[in-house]
Amino acid sequence: MTATTLLFLLASPLACGPGAPYPHTGEPGTADPRFETLYRSGREFADFLETARRRRELWVRNYDEGEVPEDLVARARSLEGRWRLLAIAEDWCSDSVNTIPFLALLAESSDAIDLRVVDSAAAREIMDAYRTPDDRTATPTVLVLDRDHTEVGCWVERPSKLQTWAIEIRPTLEDEEFLTRKMAWYENDAGRSTIREVLERIEAAASGSRICPAGP
Repeated sequence: MTATTLLFLLASPLACGPGAPYPHTGEPGTADPRFETLYRSGREFADFLETARRRRELWVRNYDEGEVPEDLVARARSLEGRWRLLAIAEDWCSDSVNTIPFLALLAESSDAIDLRVVDSAAAREIMDAYRTPDDRTATPTVLVLDRDHTEVGCWVERPSKLQTWAIEIRPTLEDEEFLTRKMAWYENDAGRSTIREVLERIEAAASGSRICPAGP
């Protein structure tokens, strides 16, 4: 990571949250008309990428150079039914840029998966219902929806291993060191953990289970 890139990253919020939470009016795991409305209003990833300005170079690189491991492609292609990923993301968010491009590649690898992207302004009360383990609203927030747009799983902000590390270590590190180490983890992981964890949620939903780790 160059000094210029690091300074640019530090100029953006370290926690990719939207600000004050909005009240939640539904219950996770149930049918909610907002999910269908948001999904239908969302953009396909190609459209989102076209308009991304903040961190654009990294958005494009992660998408153009990213790959879905062959074993995960095989699992994605073996899925039955139709599954929709509703991703709440922001182009300035360091976690969004390191996860959403890989979920786009996952969706492209299987006819059973579709992805739409909305911004946090459109979905703050949804995000308030799907908080991080340390009780924050954050982007990205990804909901797994079935063909009827019922929420059947969720994934929030970061892969579980990185999230555990970040929550434990964040109070002990200066901003620059925390961001540098987080970005290095993402670079080394190359999207594999994100793809695997979201695919696991889809597979669970296909078998009648729901994976959606709750906050505090």
